[in-house]
Parts: sequence; C-alpha cells; structure tokens
Amino acid sequence: MKKKLVSMLLAAAMCVTAFAGCGSSTGDDAKGDDTAKEDKEEKEEEVQEEVSAGSDTVVGADDASTVLKWAIWDAKTATYWEAVAQAYVDKNPEVRIEMTDLGSADYQTVLSTELSGSGSDFDVVTIKDVPGYATLVSKGVLEPLGDRIEADGVDLSLYNGMTDQVTVDGELYELPFRNDFWVLYYNKDLFDDAGVAYPTNDMTLEQYDELARAVAKEGFGDEQVYGSHYHTWRSAVQLFGVLDGQHTVLDGNYDFTKPYYEMVKKQEEDGICRSYVDTNASQLHYSAAFSEGNTATMNMGTWFISTLIPSLASGEYDSELCGNWGIVKYPHPEGVEAGTTIGQLTSLAIPTVSDQKDAAWDFIKFAGGEEGAAAVAATGAFPAVMSDKVIEQLASMEGFPTDEASKEALQTSNVYLEAPYASNVAEINTILDTYHKDIMNGDISIDDGIQKMNEEVSGLK
Repeated sequence: MKKKLVSMLLAAAMCVTAFAGCGSSTGDDAKGDDTAKEDKEEKEEEVQEEVSAGSDTVVGADDASTVLKWAIWDAKTATYWEAVAQAYVDKNPEVRIEMTDLGSADYQTVLSTELSGSGSDFDVVTIKDVPGYATLVSKGVLEPLGDRIEADGVDLSLYNGMTDQVTVDGELYELPFRNDFWVLYYNKDLFDDAGVAYPTNDMTLEQYDELARAVAKEGFGDEQVYGSHYHTWRSAVQLFGVLDGQHTVLDGNYDFTKPYYEMVKKQEEDGICRSYVDTNASQLHYSAAFSEGNTATMNMGTWFISTLIPSLASGEYDSELCGNWGIVKYPHPEGVEAGTTIGQLTSLAIPTVSDQKDAAWDFIKFAGGEEGAAAVAATGAFPAVMSDKVIEQLASMEGFPTDEASKEALQTSNVYLEAPYASNVAEINTILDTYHKDIMNGDISIDDGIQKMNEEVSGLK
C-alpha cells in the first residue's frame, strides 16, 4: 500500500514539474536535459523521504495478537487520533493500532483509490465528508453496520439525529466519531467599547442582524469595526436556510436561501461586514479576520476553538486584540429552537476487504462511543457524542471562556449536516458552489443565481 502511495505522489510531483515548465520561459524548459533530470530525481527522493519519514503512527505492543490498520490524515497536528487509539489499547492491550496518514488535501481521493484496488490492508477507515462517503458506498467497499449496531445495542440517539442523515436505503455504513458544529464567536471588548449587550444563546437571525449593525463602526484603519464576518464558503451564508429542518441542499429548489443572501448582501452594502469580493481577492482566512481585533461577531465551526486557544497562548494572536472572546449558540430563523445548528461529521467505517471485521467493529464502537468521546475531548477536539461529561471537559480547557453563556453554547438541540447523504451530493455541491460565488461576486443577481441553482440541480434528477 505504501509503495502505491509513493507512486501516486511521484506522479503528482512529475506533473507539477511539467506544468512549471509550461508556465515560464525562464523555468524548467530553459534548462538542459541533464539538469532537468537531476531536478526530477531530487524531487522523487524528497517525496520518498517524506512518505517513509513517518506516515505511520503505531500505538500498542509489538507482540500484540491483533493488529488494526487505520487510515487517517494530519497525524502530526491532530492529536485526537493517537489519543483515542491509546485509550482503546490501554483497555485492550492485546491490540496494536497502526495509523497511516494519507494526507488531508486529497484524503478521500487517495482512500477511494486504495479501497477500489486489491492492495488495501486497512481494517478501519476514516470518512472525511458526505460526498466521500457517497462515493465509497456506491463502490460497495464499505461494510454495512446495521446488524452489528442492533446486536450490540448501540444507542444511535447519542448522535443527535446525524446517523439518520447518512443512512442509505435503511443501512448505515459509518459510525460518527467527531462532529464540529457552527457557533457564533464574538469579541467582548468591541461590544464593551460600543456599549452594546453581548450576543445571547437564543437569537433569531433578525436579532443577530440588528446586533451586528449596532456594534459596527465606520472608520479608517484601527477605527473600523465590522459587526459580522462571513467566510467565502457557501455554508457561511446559504445554510442558515436548512436550520428549519424542512430544507436541505438536496432539495432542488433553493428559493428558501433568498432571505439569507439578502441579509448578507445588505450588510456588505452598508459596510457592516467585509465584502465577499475583498475577502476572496485577499484570500483572508477567517482566523486572520477574527484575530485582527476588528471583527465583532463571526459565524464559524467549533474547530476554530482549537486554533484560537493555542494561538493566543503562544502569542501568535495578540491577546489585546482578540483575547477577550466568547461564543454563543448559532443564530436561527424565527420559530426554530435555540441550539439548532449545522454540523461537519467525521466517521469511522470498516472496508469490505478487511479480514478483521469483528476487531475493527469493537474499536469503532469504542471510538464513536462515550469512552472514545472523552479521549477526543481531552485533546480539545469535539467528538460526535456530546455528553454532559464531554461538555464539562471542553469548557474546562485552559483558555476557554469562563462565562456561562460560552459553556451553554456547547449544548445543541438539533444538528443538521451541511450535506446529508445522496448519491449525487458531490454534483449538487459543485453547482451550488458555482452560483454562490457568482451571487456573492455580484456577477449575477440573487434571484437569477437561485434560478440557475434550481434549474441545474433539478436537471440532475
């Protein structure tokens, strides 16, 4: 398997070299054949060293009777992988878990290639997103889990309805492991300076819009205060519309998104938030927008907490600018229960090619259950099971806001996936992303953009 991965990376490296030559008359195409060959060989050696330098992380004894091979990404930066593996091995010392890092950017593509071939030896695989899940289910490379779930009495209600959204023809092929959900971050100092009350854990979108306008401040340089900030992702604007539980991005008719596009575009027009055009052109990351200290509120996932806390502790972010922060529950449409939000699911699955399905299931059941959740939460990451114990763990992290509202914000009532399962979810996402960009860039009106979404997605069915 590792040789296959090396080959793929070598091919990618060769493609990069080739494109570099085409793009500049003073680049690789201006070099002699020998020099170009040396560069290619050097690049190949670098890739080989990178892959062999530590794509595997091993937890457990060398003489363990059972070895589970687990596909992951970002092994060096995401500490929860090793934490949950160690917690399981501590309880099951006869097991050794070998984690293979397939990289983050092309993880689902590499995983799909691995599982579609005959050389995969994975026993547990991580599913990064719903489109990737849909691809693997359609290829028939994942083991159905329904019988195991029923036999072991796994309580799917712990996952707050998320498993219903990834059930395929009555069958489940993955078990939730992690779930980040969206909250509203805010800068307390900016609200204090403006004499405006802090956001609350029960705000309608109309109230949120009024609050953003109240705290915004016109000015130049340090004097400018943005009442809100929207990252360039479609989810930051359009998915306010799925919080009623009546709509999803699979609908084929997206008229329900119009009020949210109108709200954000009007905020742009009035200078309440940065424009999409400027944010996109400058490639402003949401973390930079918030850490600059002139953003009063920002809708973003809980994953930002694990960046914000250590960045403030290390001094990378100036605590004078953004150190006095808090979170509240996601703003919601009128009539929708407070604590309703959108989520990003990470799950675990068993490949059909595994010859250790029982052992793999035992690990998945642990990792996706309350014990695994406690191990994940201990690293500051958000597990799929958000019990009272887990919430207490997360809220007690050093650097987490001490106010009760921020702790309460960790309790959700309904979590809707950004995209539930559908066989053509990837194609739908591509269409919606395209016209979202056109609307936000001002290349097309809101009405015309939504009409295009309706026409093209409906055409897929």
